[in-house]
Amino acid sequence: MHFFLSRLQSNWKSGLTVALVSVPMSVSLAVASGTNPTVGIITAVWAGLLGAIFGGSHFDIMGPAGALSGILAAFALQQGAHLLPMLAIVTGVIVFISYALRFEKYLTFIPASTVHGFTLGVGLILAFGQMGFAFGLPTLPRHQEFFANVIEAFKHIGSSHIPTTITFIVTLALMFVFLKYVKKVPPAIIVTPFAILLGYLGYIGELPFALQTLGEKFPNISSTLFILPTFHIDVKLLTTALTVAFVAILETMLCGKVADGMTGTKYNRRKEMFGLSIANIGAGLAGGLPATAVLARTALNAKSGANHKMSQGINAVFVAIISLVFLGTFKYIPLSVIAAILVFTSIRMIESHHFIRMYRYDKISFGLSLIVAFATLYWDPTIGILVGTAVSLLFFVEKISKGQFELIANDIAQKAIVDRISGVTIKTLPENCDTLVYSVKGELAYINAQAHISRFETIPDHHKNIVLRMRELSFIDLDGVDAFDEIVDILEKQGKKVLVTGINPILEKSFADSKAYTRLTESKLVFERTGHALSSLGY
Repeated sequence: MHFFLSRLQSNWKSGLTVALVSVPMSVSLAVASGTNPTVGIITAVWAGLLGAIFGGSHFDIMGPAGALSGILAAFALQQGAHLLPMLAIVTGVIVFISYALRFEKYLTFIPASTVHGFTLGVGLILAFGQMGFAFGLPTLPRHQEFFANVIEAFKHIGSSHIPTTITFIVTLALMFVFLKYVKKVPPAIIVTPFAILLGYLGYIGELPFALQTLGEKFPNISSTLFILPTFHIDVKLLTTALTVAFVAILETMLCGKVADGMTGTKYNRRKEMFGLSIANIGAGLAGGLPATAVLARTALNAKSGANHKMSQGINAVFVAIISLVFLGTFKYIPLSVIAAILVFTSIRMIESHHFIRMYRYDKISFGLSLIVAFATLYWDPTIGILVGTAVSLLFFVEKISKGQFELIANDIAQKAIVDRISGVTIKTLPENCDTLVYSVKGELAYINAQAHISRFETIPDHHKNIVLRMRELSFIDLDGVDAFDEIVDILEKQGKKVLVTGINPILEKSFADSKAYTRLTESKLVFERTGHALSSLGY
C-alpha cells in the first residue's frame, strides 16, 4: 500500500497534465480519423489504462495518434467508421502474434531515412486533410485517393468562409506563440477553453458570425466509455490491420526509445509490445480506435515529472473523469480550431533538423526519405515503408558488394611502409615495394566475393609477397571460403608468396573446407599476427 501511495503521489500531476492534452487531442484525432469524437475518448481511456497495466515503459502514453489518422480516415471512408473498433481488435491480435514471434527485432532493418520520410508523409496527410474544416468549405465530394481530396479542396478554395479561415490562422499562430513563450503549458490546453467560449458565443448569437462547431458535425456526442463494436472481418480489414499494426509497433518502439533518451532509463520492449496488443484489443472491444504510443504526450509525461507507468493509468482515469463531466461542452469547439490543433500536431511531427542533417551529410538518405514521403502520400503508408526499406536495402547491398578493404604497401629494403590505401578502390601502387598487406573488412561472402577476387587479378609482378590479413573479418560463408581459395590460387599462379594472418578462432572452423588454407597451414604460412608474418619475410 505504501508503494502504491508513493507512486500515486509522485505521478498524479503528470497524469493530470497529460490528460488535459489528451482530451482535446483525442477528440481532434477521432475527427481526423473519420469517426465520432466519443470514440477518441474511449480509445484514450482504455488503451491508456491497459497500456499502463501491461506495458513495459514508464513513460509511454497510448491513445489515438496522428501517425494512424490518415490510414484510419481512408479505411473509414471505404469501409465505414463503424468498423474502426473491429480494426483495433484485429490490430491487437496481429501485434500479439508479432510479440509471440519476436518480430520487433526486425525493426532494425528499417533505416532512419525511411522513418523520417514516413513521418513527413503522414504529417502532410494529417495537415492537408483539414482543409475543409480550416477554410469552412462546403461539404465536398469524398474520394478514396488523398490527392483527389486535396485537389477537390483547392478547387473550392474560393468558397472559403472568411471568419472560419481567420479563426484557423489565428489559433494556429497563437499555438506557436504559446509554444515559444509559455513552455510549461501545452498550447492545446490554453486554446481549448477559449475555443469553447468562442463557439458558444457564436451558438447563442452573440457574435456577428457563426462558426461550424463539433456538435453540428457530430450531434450524437455522448459522455460514455463504451460503445458496442460491430463484429465483422474481411480481406480489406485484415490488410489495413496489418498496416496499422506495423505503424503502431514502430511508433511505440520509437516513443519508448525517445523517452529513455530523455530520462536515462531503459524500457522493456517485450512487455511494451504485449501491452500494445492488449491496449488495442481492449480499446476495440470498448468501441475505440486502433491505438499506439504517442510521442508528444509521452514527452510531456516525461517532462511533467512522471517516474512510473502509473502516470499513464492516472492519465486514463482523468481523461474519463473530464470527459464524463465536461464532454458536453466540447460540442461548442469550432471545427476550425480542431483543424488548427491537428495542423499544429502535424507540423510538430515533422522534425526538420533530421532532413537538414541528411541533406548536408547523406543526400542519398535525404532523397530516399522524400521518395518514402511521396509513396506514403500517393499510395499509402504501407507502400511508403516497404518502398523505403527495399530501396535502402538495395543501396546497402550495393555498398557492401564493393568489398571494404585496407591495403598497406611495404618495402623490405627500407623496412618501411611506403603507401596505405583503404575503401573500395585500389589506385596505382608504388613500384618500390615488394610486400602488400591486404586486410578484409567486415564480411567475405557471396555478395562481395567477386569484388575482392578482381583486385588480385591485376597485381603487378614486383609485389612478390601478399599477406592476407583476416583480423577484421567478422563473417564468412561458403562463397567467401571459395573466394579465399580462388584468391590464393590466382596469387600462387602469379608466382607470389601468400601468407595468412589473424583469423578469428570463431571463424577458423569455416576454413576447414578450404584447400588453400589447409595447404598454407601445412607450409607454416599461417600466422596469428601480421608482425610475425612480416618477420618471417625479413622485416
